[in-house]
Parts: sequence; structure tokens; C-alpha cells
Amino acid sequence: MTMPQTRETRSMIGRNSPLDRVRSRARAAVSALPNSRSKPSDGTRAGRRSSSERDLRKLSRREEHFLGRLLEKEIDFTDANAFHQDDAETTILGLEDVERPDVSWYRPLMEDLIPARDRTAAPRSGKSVLLSGAQERILFLKFNYARFRMRLIQIVIGSSRPDLAQARELLHWHTIAAGFREQIAETNLALVLAMAKRIRIMDGEFADLVGEGNMALMRSVDKFDCERGFKFSTYACRAILKAFSRHGMKSTRHRQRFITDFDPAFERSNHLETRRAEFIADSAAEVRHLMDTNEADLTSVEQTVIGHRFGIGCPSQAPTLTLEQVGQIIGVTKERVRQIQNKALEKLRSTIEEFQNPKELNRPLDN
Repeated sequence: MTMPQTRETRSMIGRNSPLDRVRSRARAAVSALPNSRSKPSDGTRAGRRSSSERDLRKLSRREEHFLGRLLEKEIDFTDANAFHQDDAETTILGLEDVERPDVSWYRPLMEDLIPARDRTAAPRSGKSVLLSGAQERILFLKFNYARFRMRLIQIVIGSSRPDLAQARELLHWHTIAAGFREQIAETNLALVLAMAKRIRIMDGEFADLVGEGNMALMRSVDKFDCERGFKFSTYACRAILKAFSRHGMKSTRHRQRFITDFDPAFERSNHLETRRAEFIADSAAEVRHLMDTNEADLTSVEQTVIGHRFGIGCPSQAPTLTLEQVGQIIGVTKERVRQIQNKALEKLRSTIEEFQNPKELNRPLDN
């Protein structure tokens, strides 16, 4: 027999436990009627719930699933005194807009792995934006104020189901917060590459290091407090370096536990190298046969030059010599040796081509 859960029993269930997450997902279902506990989260909107808010269209299945993810855990934000003013929304969101950067240049690895599909495309500008301290403060104030509004709606909802207006408002503020979070991260993407180049990687992949740095950058955006007067890069650089250190220790433990690590060289086929080596060996054997049988009609001087220069033919046992050394043997200048060598190589090349294309020899002459 299952005993009913009392208030003391429910208090023993930890926050963010599996049972607590199940209850949060159940609360994510949108109520058909307006929530009696709902009240405006900002003083400027008191008593102005219009009929258009009650007649909002229903949430899609994807929006309901996403709403459940938002309500599963407590929404965190960095508080500021400006959030609690009466005209906070107008004041904070009315601050000047900060220019967004062009992050099309941020392809640290994929440019080498994926071939360009359109070579005639216009070059990317790669425009970067360097924010001042005041501009960073504007972005973080807007970002954290949106999360602050989300937390207020979450407090109003409590353990009950949100109505459609609350659900729409929560999703609206989350969209705003996600936009500013993405803008802050894109503006500081160069920090990850700058820190990654300072780290010496022995066996790790550079792509893994960049991925760890990107995740550390996103966590830094969520935790940074702009009210302390520091630049975001000062805080983010240390967080990224610590993430690199943790990644290095994790990789070291993995290599110690699994001695046979993945080696990309083992996965690469050596078929082309093998075929090339076989072709070179066959060609050298063919040239050696031509020299032994003298089917290319080389003179004795040409045979001597080729033999001393490439170790093929009669003097093949001797080491290869330079043009000047061969010239001293046969009594000519090194320039003359080069001419004799080129003429002999041309004879050998012509003979090999005749053997490869025998039809050209048997073709009747045109009248």
C-alpha cells in the first residue's frame, strides 16, 4: 500500500531530483483558464490584461516541450539595482543598440575539411566589433533583465500550471535573453582561439579544445556580473584557461585508462602510396632493362653518363656522381655532361613511349 506524500515527505525530495523534474514537466502544461494567482510582473502593466492576451493562439508541441524545459529548474540571473525601478523595462531596453559582429570568419577547422562549394562567392568581410566597457554593460543589463523577468514569471506561476498569457510571456523573454546571450558570445569568439593558441597540445585535437573553450565562454556569459566594473574578457579568459586545464587532465586520465587510443593514421588507407611505390619500382626496372639491352641506341658516352649519374647500367655499382665529377671522368665540362644526360634521357623516354603505344608503330602511312 502506497502511503500518501505529506508536506514533510515532499520537503525531503531534493530540488532538481528526477521526481522534481517530473513534477516540473507536469506543471508545464498550459492551463485553459487564466491563472488566478497570476499578476503583472512589472508595475507599469498593472491591471492591463487585455482580451487579446486571453485569446492567444495555443502553443505548439515544440513550444510546450521547450516551456517544460524552462520550468524544470530555477532560472538564474545576475541581479542589479536597475531591475527594481518602476520604469526598468523602458529604461534598460531603451538603451542604445550595440552593433552585432560578423562571425562568418569563425571556421577554425571546417574550412579545411569541407571543400568550398562556390568558388565565385563574394569574399566575407569578417568584420569584428571591439566593445567598450559601457557597451558590454548595456548588453549584460539587457540579458540579465530578460532573465530577471523570466524568474518573476516563474515565481508567480509557482507550483500551478501557467496560463497561455504567462507561457507566451515567458517564451518572449527567453527569446530576448537568448538573443543577447548569442550576441555577447559571438562578440568574444576570438578569445577562445586566442587562448587555444597559447596552449600546447601534445596528443589532443584542436577542435576538442575549441569546443571546450566555447562551452566555457557560454558559462562565463551566464555568470558574469557587469556591476563590478571589470571587462568581460578579464573574467572569460581565466574561465577558458581553466576549462582547457580540466580538458587536459581528463584526456590524460583517458589515455592512462585506455592505452590504445584512437589514431587517425590507422584509419587512413595507404593504397595510393603503395600503388605509387609499385609504379616507381616497375619504371626503374624497365629503364634498367633498356640500359642493359641498349634498346634505346645510347652511345658509350651516354651510357657512362647515365650510369654514373643515376647508378643504372654498367657502372651501376659505383655511387652516383655530380655533373662536375662525371665531367672530370670523361674529360668535358659539367654543362656538356648536362647536355649528354638530357639527350640520353630523351632517347629512353621515347623508347618507353613506343613500347607503351605499339599501335602507333603499326599504323599505315597516309597516302
